[in-house]
Amino acid sequence: MTAPAHDGTPRTAPSLTTPSLTTPAFVIAIDGPAGTGKSTIARRVAVALGAGYLDTGAMYRLVSLAVLNARIDPTDASGVAELLPRLTFNTPTDPGGQRHLLAGRDVSDEIRGQDVTLAVTPVSANPAVRAWLLGRQRELAYSGRMVVEGRDIGTVVTPDAPLKIYLTADAAERARRRHRQNTVRAGVPAGSTGTRDAPDRRSGDNSDRGADENSAAAADLAAVALDLHRRDSHDSTRQHAPLQAAQDAVVIDSSELAVRETVECVLTLAAERGIR
Repeated sequence: MTAPAHDGTPRTAPSLTTPSLTTPAFVIAIDGPAGTGKSTIARRVAVALGAGYLDTGAMYRLVSLAVLNARIDPTDASGVAELLPRLTFNTPTDPGGQRHLLAGRDVSDEIRGQDVTLAVTPVSANPAVRAWLLGRQRELAYSGRMVVEGRDIGTVVTPDAPLKIYLTADAAERARRRHRQNTVRAGVPAGSTGTRDAPDRRSGDNSDRGADENSAAAADLAAVALDLHRRDSHDSTRQHAPLQAAQDAVVIDSSELAVRETVECVLTLAAERGIR
C-alpha cells in the first residue's frame, strides 16, 4: 500500500471514531529514541494486526536528502523552508516493504546514509519542515488501521491515539543494536567483527589482523554510541516537538527483551484496548 506523492497541501485528518463495518480504524503510536528497535517492532506489530505502517523518520530523511542534493546547508532554516514547495516524494505504508522515492527516484538506501543521518537532526528541528510534514503524517495515520513510529507521534501527530508506546532501552544496548544494523546494511556477514574486510586466512598473521579488526569494531561502536547521544540530546531539547513520552504513554524498556517479546507486549496492550 503506497500513498500518493506529498505536495505539502494541508489536509484534515478523518476522525478515529468514523464507523466502519469491515476495518475499524485505529492508531498505535510508537515513539522513542534511535536504537530501541522502533522500526522492527512497529513493522511486526503492523503485520500481526494486518495494519499499515508509517515511518515518519523516513519522511524527514527524504527532506534531508533533498536538502543535501540542492546543496543547501541543513542548518539554513530559511533556505530549507524555501525548498519544501518544490519537493515530491512517496510515502510507503506497506509493512512488508518500504520503497522510498524522491522525485521519482528510488532513494531507499541513500536516506540511511551517514550524510543524511547527520543532516536530519537540524532539518527535523526546523519548524517549517515539521509543519509542512504534519498534515501528511496525520492524513496517513488516520487513514485506517495504522501503526505509526517516530519521535513525536503520541505528543503531536496523533495525541488521541488509543495506544501510545514509548520504547526505550539502555544506552549501551541501543548502541550495540544500531551498530549491528549498520554493519548489516554495509554488507558485513553475520558473526563478523563488524568491519568490512575479513581476515586473509592464507596469511600467517591472522591473530594480528583479527586484533586490528576487533579494535576497529570497538571504535565503530564507540562512534555509534556518540552519535546516538548527539541525536538524543538535540531531539529531546529542540524547541518544536521534542522527543518525549506522552503523559498517557506506556513505557516499555526493551533492554532485556527479545524482539518477539516486545511485539507480544505491544499486541497484548492493543488487545486490552480492543485493537485486534
